[in-house]
Order: sequence, then C-alpha cells, then structure tokens
Amino acid sequence: MSAELASDQLVVTTVRTLSIDAVQRADSGHPGAPMGLAPVAWMLFGHHLRFDPLDPEWPNRDRFVLSAGHASALLYSLLHITGYAVSIDDLRNFRQWGSATPGHPERGDTPGVEVTTGPLGQGVGNAVGLALAEAVLAAELNRPGHEIVDHRTWFVCGDGDLMEGITYEATSLAGHLGLGKLIGIYDHNSISLDGPTSLSFSDNVPERFASAGWRVLEIADGNDLADIDRVLSEATVSDGRPTLIIASTHIGYGSPHKHDSAAAHGSALGADEVAATKRAYGWPEDAQFLVPDEVGAWAGRLQGRGRELREQWQSAFAAYADAHPAAAADVTRRMRQELPADWRADLPQFSPGESLATRSSGGKVLNALAARMPELIQGAADLSSSTNTTITSSGDIEAGSFGGRNIRYGVREHAMAAISNGLAAHGGLRPVCSTFMMFSDYMKNSIRMASLMHLPVVFVFTHDSVGLGEDGPTHQPVEHLAALRAIPGLVVIRPADATEATQAWEVAMTHTTNPTALVFSRQGLPTLDHTPDVARGAYVIREGGDCILIGTGSEVPLIRTAAEVLADRGIQARVVSMPSWELFLAQPAEYRDRVLPPAMTRRISVEAGATLGWHRFVGLDGLAIGIDRFGASAPGDIVLERLGISVNAVVRAVTEMVG
Repeated sequence: MSAELASDQLVVTTVRTLSIDAVQRADSGHPGAPMGLAPVAWMLFGHHLRFDPLDPEWPNRDRFVLSAGHASALLYSLLHITGYAVSIDDLRNFRQWGSATPGHPERGDTPGVEVTTGPLGQGVGNAVGLALAEAVLAAELNRPGHEIVDHRTWFVCGDGDLMEGITYEATSLAGHLGLGKLIGIYDHNSISLDGPTSLSFSDNVPERFASAGWRVLEIADGNDLADIDRVLSEATVSDGRPTLIIASTHIGYGSPHKHDSAAAHGSALGADEVAATKRAYGWPEDAQFLVPDEVGAWAGRLQGRGRELREQWQSAFAAYADAHPAAAADVTRRMRQELPADWRADLPQFSPGESLATRSSGGKVLNALAARMPELIQGAADLSSSTNTTITSSGDIEAGSFGGRNIRYGVREHAMAAISNGLAAHGGLRPVCSTFMMFSDYMKNSIRMASLMHLPVVFVFTHDSVGLGEDGPTHQPVEHLAALRAIPGLVVIRPADATEATQAWEVAMTHTTNPTALVFSRQGLPTLDHTPDVARGAYVIREGGDCILIGTGSEVPLIRTAAEVLADRGIQARVVSMPSWELFLAQPAEYRDRVLPPAMTRRISVEAGATLGWHRFVGLDGLAIGIDRFGASAPGDIVLERLGISVNAVVRAVTEMVG
C-alpha cells in the first residue's frame, strides 16, 4: 500500500472507532453502517467533495446528503476530522439533550449538515431537489465566462432507502430530467434491522436505475481504497445522466461477532465487542475517541483546501458582479432570503361580489408575485391545470433545458414535497408545490420535515372540502386540515375569498423560516366587501353581541349570510373569519380577546371538515359544526347541505343556543 493510501487507511480506522465510541458512550445508535461505509465516505470527503469547513454555507460548495441518517455517527466523525466545528466533546455527547450531534442529522444543529434526514428516502428526495436547484440556477444565472453556479450533489443511501417508495419516485424524476451532477452512493450491505435484506428485497438495483435513466457504477469491495478513488473520480465526469455508485460493504466491519449481522445495525456493540473490534483493527482497545496526530492534521489541510476553493469562487463572483452588477445584486438578495422592494407591485385587485374559486384567485396572485420574484419556482403533481399554479410567463423545466419555472412532477406527490424541500434548502429559490388537499396525505412526512428544517416551502392544496362534489369521498378531504394543523411550525391558511387569498400569499412570502400550507377551494366564492387581516389569523367582519360565529374558507360567506338571517330575527351575531389558527394563536392575548371576547361564551365554529381542535376556540360550552364522517358523491352544494354545512343549519344552531 502506498504511503498516501496508508494515511487514508489510518483515517478510515479513526472514523470507524470514533463512530463506535460515540454509539457505545450513548448506549444508543447505529454503529454497523459507519463501520462498513467509512472507507467510501472518507475517500469522498477527503479527496472529492468540494467544501470549506470554515464556511459551511459557501454557496458553490458541493452538497452532501446522508439519506441513511441512522449512520449519523459516521457523518459527525467525518465532520470532526475534516475541520468543521464539531469537537470531540460533541462526539462524546452523541444523542444527548442539546448536543450538536443528535441521533439523526438535523439541519441547523450541526455545521455541514445540509438537510435533516432519518426517515428513509427523504434524503434521496432532498438530494434530487438540491441537484435540480443547481441546474435551474445555473441556467438562469450563469453567463458566458462567468459560471458562478457549478457544483455537484452527492447522497448516500442504504438498502432501506431503496425500499421506500419515495426513492423510486424521486430517482425516476431525476433520471427523466437528466440531472448529470447528481451522484448517489448506495451502501449495499444486504442487512436491514430485522435481518438480511433477502427477507423482503430482491430488486435488480443496477437494472432498476438504468431503466430510470441513471448511469450505474460499482465498487466491488468497499474496503479497496484505490478502487473507491477510481470510481469516485469516474463519477465526477458526467455523461448527462445522474450516477448511482453501488458500493458493496460489510455492516459492522471488523467486529468479531457482529460483522455482516443485523446485530450491528441498531444498537451499541457492547464494551467487550468494542474492545475486540479495536483489537481487530490494530487499535488501542482502551483508547476512546482517539484521533492520532497524523489524522488530526487533515483538518488543517482540508480547511486550507476549502478556503482556496471558496476564495477562487469569491474572485469569480466579483468578476461576475463587475460584468453583470444587477444580476449579482439579485443573487445576493436571494441568498439572503430578502424580498424585492417592489414585490407587491403587481398584486391583483378583486371587486366585491366577484365570484372566484380561491384556487383561481390564488393562481392570479402567484403569477403577479412571479413577475417580481424570479426566485419563485413551482411544480404540481400532474394537476397544474386544476391547481392553477402554472407560472404562465415561463416554460417548463425539461431535460437539457432548465431555464423554465414550472416543474412537471407527474403523479409523485411524496417526492414532489421532498424535492421542494431540497430546492428550498439549496438557497436562491422559493419553491411552491401543489396538488389536491386529499393527497396531502401522501406528502405528510415531507411536509413535517420542511417544518422541522424551517424551510419556506409553500404547499398549495386545492379542492379543499366535500364541496368539490361528484368525485366523492375518495377525493373529498375531511380530516386533512386537522392533520396539517397538528404539525408544529406549519402555518395553515384557508382563505375565504380572493382578497384573503391575496393576503395569504403575502404572508407565505414573508415567512422565510417556516413552511406555509395554502388551502384553496374548487368552487366559486363571493369576494366579500371588507378589509381582511389574514396576517393576524382572525378578525371581525361583522359586529354582534349575542353570539360569535367563526368560520374559515368557504364557510365564511355562509356564516355571514346566516348572521344576516339571524339579525332579521333579532339576534346579533359577531362574525369572525379565522383563516389561520397558527397566526391567530401567535397574536398577543389582548388582540385575541378583542376578536373573541372571553365574556362571549356562546360560540359556534363552522368548517367543512373534522371538528377536532375547534373547542379550543368555541370552548366546552360552544358548538363545532363540521364533518366527522366521510363525504359522498353528488354535486358539491348537495353534499354540503346533506352533511349539515348550510345557512339553515347554522341559524337553527344559534337559535337553540341563544334561546
């Protein structure tokens, strides 16, 4: 073995033992994958990945995603050795409260972690989004002689990742689009938590990926450093297709009793096995968290390499700014997540009484925003003509042509959401994705991950209730609003008319540290003659002292009409539009009490969905009118009437309550 490879081998053993020690100290974690994958991961980080440990946010860095997030100890060990601000103490505090080394990698907790991973397959979808962002931004921003966007996206996945359906969705689209700077490394160790993967998985992975338009390379021996280096080098020379490297490794490599065993997958090796494994590595068995001086020197070396790469890019960007000052200023603004000064200039105005589905008015607003915000990019799950989210001034993103702003995701809702997360995590783009409200179920984990990562993705859901009608209960959302509202950090907005839809989009654009779900109707809704205040979550549109009617979306016109009927009967109902629970609950108590006075306990909420959660606003003595059953196939107005969402039902309920 050459002196250079001998040095690399020493680093590999250090990575293995650091990972083992971290898991053993926590008595929790996954040591097997780090032990098997360490040679491939080190050769990538040490020799091929372009990054600057001293500036983890350098815009033109390569992106790395550990989709097999359970192998987090591997990543943290690498980050320490390569000079990131991850200390030995951080490794000692693996999986502990408040540490920089949580059980699965979390964006924002650890420098060098691009996206939060752990739910298998999510990272693959995120990586496709990161690679797509690079391609889109390169097409938009690069100029002849000035390629300021030019980097690769790498991901590591395992056998479990490939079993998840989201991975097929995401890699299928990546192959279709020809994302040539996307490189995946498949850690093929043939072991899952329950035992050998042969229990449940027998795909021909090379043929599967080749059929999806990927180039497939193989590392026959995951411990052969020279061959690993050769294959990684080959992967960096794109042929226009994304690349999958299949690396055959051994889970728990070096463990005398747990090598190639599920016993190494999801629990600490145990003190005796740790000692025996270190002996097998030729490592001091009593040494914990040992980093030899020769290995420690790599941090300074890679920091110097990273600084040089970053400074070269900064010089290139300065030349770009001299040649194209307006474009450079816009790039800087976008990377800072700042809005253009005139971003509201083209927002449409809607006339009182004008009837529009909020999906239609929302689409008009999106296009007005897109005219001023070049960072806006949208995609739909084969439903753009129904969700009205197409950016009409731009074309589609296609293989070899990434200058458009419309992504055709096909019927791939889950991947669409995860890819959108990757687009947002990259920086420089504000992604919007859309489908019917019913299919938010397919996207739920990715929506949750967007919130966990504080990513400003806008999720547009149309056909928001049983009011969509004839398609029936398979397409009529009932429990979905409640489910979305249960996700911490997600702001859910269900506007009542075109003017609320406009403000809902404004709120979404100003929220740069959390995702937003915009929930729009299929049916036409009258534009109300009032001044909305969506940013505060709820506001009064009609005064009254006898009771309070609270509604969202299409039920706001309904309760306003009911209030007029009640007024003719001598009952004065206060009408409150509450487009967003989250925004309202974030208001000061004084404002909330002004909208919903504590002394006014006779309250009724009306929403064409599950009533779960509404008693926090109407109180135990109040009434939540909603739909706690599945819908039915019939014209939408009939379905609503039969299920109790009607003016007459509200009037009856108020009359009984007020007495």
